[in-house]
Amino acid sequence: MNLGARIFEAKSKDINLVVSFAQKQTMASQNLTNHKRTVIGFHYLLSAMLIFGLIVSVVNVVLQWHSANLLSALLILLLFGCCLLMSLFIRMFPLKAQDRAIRAEEGLRYFILTRKPMDSRLTIAQIAALRFAPDDELIPLIEKAIAENLSASEIKQAIKNWRADHHRV
Repeated sequence: MNLGARIFEAKSKDINLVVSFAQKQTMASQNLTNHKRTVIGFHYLLSAMLIFGLIVSVVNVVLQWHSANLLSALLILLLFGCCLLMSLFIRMFPLKAQDRAIRAEEGLRYFILTRKPMDSRLTIAQIAALRFAPDDELIPLIEKAIAENLSASEIKQAIKNWRADHHRV
């Protein structure tokens, strides 16, 4: 077997492994208790490292206050502050885009079911929670959410037959 054939075979195995992993992820039954995704490296490791670095850099600025190294200490503090803000924005901006997509998808879904636009009194948190409701539960649940001003967690708890969403991170 030549080198090109071996590379193709290795890539094919990698692709099959990725597809197999994705199928296992989507086949898992999603419900109220397991629908949230946490990325350990981002949510815990990176956050902890940035907060620790920020604290240590503040201590470093205090220790270097009357020395010639103050500028370096301030620049390190500025760098950690910028990195912390970047990590927050890197998470917030895609979530806002996902919220807009969810609002559009659920609005279209509601329109298809009722031939009416979705009520503007629903918040994005309520709409995001309603995406887990199957079609037969959606309309009564929307009416209840508006009438009782249900929170997102109350809406999720009221869903009887969970409709999985494997796309949001």
